[in-house]
Amino acid sequence: MALSQGLYQKLQQKLSPQQIQLMKLLQVPTSLLEERIKEEIEENPALDLGSEESEIQEKEEIEDLPEAEESLADEVAELDSDDQYEYDSYLDEDEVGEYKLRDDHVPELPVNAPILHSVSSTLHESLTEQLALLNLEPLLYKVAEQIIGSIDDDGYLRRDTNSIVDDLAFKQNIIVENKAVEEVIRQIQHFEPFGVAARDVQECLLIQLRRKVLDHSSPALKSALRIIDFHFDEFTKRHFDKIAKSLDIDEATLKSAMQEIRRLNPKPGGQLSSLNKAEQYVVPDFFVFNNAGDLELTLNQKNAPDLKISSEYKEMLRDYEKGSKKDKRQKEAVLFIKQKIDSAKWFIDAIKQRHETLIHTMQAIIQHQRNFFLTGDETSLRPMILKDIAEKTSLDISTISRVANSKFVQTEFGTFRLKYFFSEALSTDTGEEVSTREVKTILHELILAENKRNPLSDDILTEMLQGKGYNIARRTVAKYREQLNVPVARLRKEL
Repeated sequence: MALSQGLYQKLQQKLSPQQIQLMKLLQVPTSLLEERIKEEIEENPALDLGSEESEIQEKEEIEDLPEAEESLADEVAELDSDDQYEYDSYLDEDEVGEYKLRDDHVPELPVNAPILHSVSSTLHESLTEQLALLNLEPLLYKVAEQIIGSIDDDGYLRRDTNSIVDDLAFKQNIIVENKAVEEVIRQIQHFEPFGVAARDVQECLLIQLRRKVLDHSSPALKSALRIIDFHFDEFTKRHFDKIAKSLDIDEATLKSAMQEIRRLNPKPGGQLSSLNKAEQYVVPDFFVFNNAGDLELTLNQKNAPDLKISSEYKEMLRDYEKGSKKDKRQKEAVLFIKQKIDSAKWFIDAIKQRHETLIHTMQAIIQHQRNFFLTGDETSLRPMILKDIAEKTSLDISTISRVANSKFVQTEFGTFRLKYFFSEALSTDTGEEVSTREVKTILHELILAENKRNPLSDDILTEMLQGKGYNIARRTVAKYREQLNVPVARLRKEL
């Protein structure tokens, strides 16, 4: 096929840089908004922090200036005829500062106030501190450090012995035998938290049980140790009858042994990890309060400082008007200033649009889920998808999706993700549409109320939900159960 050239016309729809900037800002949660603003200030020197009082004062100063702006605009237009603009548009403060990002009712911390930081050590730091108490020779100490570095956050040693030996040989030029590495691993397994450095769940539980048996032996602990050591497969499948028959123990002893196993921690490293995760507080983006039946919505504006155009850049344009020499370098300087001021005004306008879009979208969600915000009852949640809110707000579905992403709302009944309020619809016998979240709530209540010695299967759960008037299939019940992180009936069986 021969190559040829041709002239074609076609229409394409593309987003402007300002629209792309707004879309990115909509996805930023309140907790990260201040950091995003600081990044923009570092990149654009024409953008500056400022309070409302300083902006008002600057407006008064601008109004007192002599009428030299029109002549300046003419001179700049002559220098750049291809890209004409007016000087007034860069000093007009009426277009900037019409919104306020800081809440007057939230007190600011004093400048010299100390910032308190919680002190906690990670799992690897804790293990390294205990390693110093072993008094190992330098070579084995390096081996122990390599092993501790291979332990994951849950406390498990995921690399096998051969891989650790290879890592030591290729990365640190340390030649050791597998036997020496295994001996160091056994010593680390005696560290706290008990069960650390295990290769799998079975070994983790065995380490903890053996430690308990050494401290205070009992028939229940011995039976628990035999169950995990010799009948772990039956234990995972909840075949209690087979376990009792094989170990020749009665139901009471088996029940006591299972209680001892439940007290063990299958993720020993999670103890320290959970402490660090607990410090990551959720910063709500919205606040919704019930004021005598009227739902009041406010946007969290604590982490967003006030913005304005830098006064230094405005002074640069004024200095240009006073200058007598208008060469190419000055022209380029003015064009650079214009671009930076343009970018700053676009960013400020994007922040303002973000504020309005978030409020507008959240108001539509509150209107749709009014009963929930008044009562806090999950069963009062109505079916709601992105399209419903997009139609109410006259916004695109993608915009609603960006607003709902990583956003939280604080209510009198707790703090919820915005995505929590979105759910599909399910029909009842009467033809009424209900939220799938309501069905999940009822399903969870049925499972909590079941007899743990004889848990309800998915078929029985389906029949019970259908008896309550919900048209639901068995595969849907299984899907909802998995979304609730509830195992199958066989794994829910207890003694």
